[in-house]
Amino acid sequence: MHVAKKGLRVLGIAESFRGRDRSVLAGVVMRRDRVIDGVEIGEVTVGGMDATAAVIALFFDFEREDVNLIMLSGCIIAWYNIIDPAAVHAATGVPVVVVTYEDSEGLEEEIAAHFPGDEERAAAYRRLGGRLPLHLSNGYTAYIRPAGIDDDTAGKLVDAFTLEGRVPEPLRVARLAARAVMRYTCRPR
Repeated sequence: MHVAKKGLRVLGIAESFRGRDRSVLAGVVMRRDRVIDGVEIGEVTVGGMDATAAVIALFFDFEREDVNLIMLSGCIIAWYNIIDPAAVHAATGVPVVVVTYEDSEGLEEEIAAHFPGDEERAAAYRRLGGRLPLHLSNGYTAYIRPAGIDDDTAGKLVDAFTLEGRVPEPLRVARLAARAVMRYTCRPR
């Protein structure tokens, strides 16, 4: 993968939810030159275990073969609905980088407290493994979990797509889209 290639395309996926039973997923395809090249919307169950399948479905909704990387804004979304980045990579054939923004001691205790006895969820969380700190060229630090791509290339791509702060542009725009859809669907009718 040529990190500097102008036509390189990243699918950024982020979510938004507000205490409902469904969370909005937004996917944004962005080229390396930061031109937006596609948008799709999906959903995931709040507190469910369908996030991996929802991300895979969102990828295939684009019906494109030119996406070079899937970038996820976190892999624990919609109230502990866990995305398996390795499974997303295996199903799509596209490398995956999960980006998070703060250091953490982990969520194993919170998962056990909210979902006592849910071994499937606990095992899914443990399979994620650790995150790697990424010192961005703008002075901020983000954390990544790559799947199907080496750590160095994953870091270079995240850095290349991050203009300000810690959030790469495809994820920032996907988050904005997810929030807009959520606000629209939550309006009183």
